[in-house]
Formats: sequence, C-alpha cells, structure tokens
Amino acid sequence: MDLLGELRSRKLLAIVRADGAETALACVQTLVEAGVTALEVSLTTPGGVEAIARARSQYDPDILIGAGTVVTAAQADEVAAARADFTVTPAITRGARRSVELGLPLLCGALTPTEVVAALDLGATAVKIFPAKVYGPGYFSELRAPLPDAPLIAVGGVDAQSAPKYLAAGALAVGVGSPLLGDAGTGGSLSELAIRGARFRTELNI
Repeated sequence: MDLLGELRSRKLLAIVRADGAETALACVQTLVEAGVTALEVSLTTPGGVEAIARARSQYDPDILIGAGTVVTAAQADEVAAARADFTVTPAITRGARRSVELGLPLLCGALTPTEVVAALDLGATAVKIFPAKVYGPGYFSELRAPLPDAPLIAVGGVDAQSAPKYLAAGALAVGVGSPLLGDAGTGGSLSELAIRGARFRTELNI
C-alpha cells in the first residue's frame, strides 16, 4: 500500500478517541458511512486494540484503519497483531521505533525542524506536525522551504475552516480529532457526527 499516496488523495484522517471499543466502532462505522475512509483509533481508548482488530476485520482493505497514540514497543506489537494499517505517535517514541522495525507505516509526531528530520531519519512514512495550531498553516510553508520533500500531516486543533489552509500551505493531509468527533466518542449523537464528517468532506472537496 502506498500510504502517502492514499493520504494525499483522501486528505482527511479521522482520529477516534472514545470511552470504549463499542463506542469507537460505532464512530468508525458512522464516519465510513459518511465517506471518511482513513481513520485512526487512539490507544487512549479503553479496548482500542480490540476496536482496531474488529474494524480491520469488518472493512475491506480500501478502508484504512490505523492505531494512534502508540507510545510503547508493546503497543506497536499489539496493533501489528491487530492488523492495523499504520501507526501514529505523538513523538519519536519507543512505539515509533518498534513500528519501523516491524515494517508498519509510521506517522511520527514532531514539531520542530530538528524533530521532523529525526523522524524521517528514523524511517517514518510521514511526519505528523503536532500540535499544528500552535503555529498555524503558515508554519507548514516555512517548514517546506528547507524541507520541500518532507511529507507533513497537520494534526492538533485543525477544524473545518482551517483544514483547507493547511493543505494549501503544503500539508499532504489533515488529521482531525475533537472538531470532527465532538461528543460522539462519549456517547453523543452519531447523526451529528455524520453531519460533521460530510462538512469536512465538503470543505476539503473530497
């Protein structure tokens, strides 16, 4: 799988954090039905590995199911066994290093140019600039000046209004958690989640 190409085409990576596996799966199902086809289930979700395994078995390979907040090597091993398509980390963690060892595509968290280069040197498929809202879309233009080939994803505080600006500034995709998920991860309205998913797709022309 060409994860970079897929993310560049799909533009939106939905970040699912929930109060349990069942809620996470309901959110995943709602988003997929709304046309969001790249998703990450954060391991801050109780039962997150189970949710990833069940979602991966439920959907065809064209629905991308990744594991987020992979901090430890053991977590990387667990999500690999759950057949996650990729891992996402908040920084250069032991989980990031283990993901590379396992051959799992890695979206590695970073913020500074030094961290971006270190993540790519580690073997990351792409670098998650987090939290993106600290510096905003213009920061991506600045990063790409010395690092024009660095594959960057904007995560952290990205909403429907700012998402297109990050793409225009050079991000290949945006990762969106709370502005998309709202309260659906804690039992809130799934119909409202579907509406937000449709709104993001409209704003990003996907």
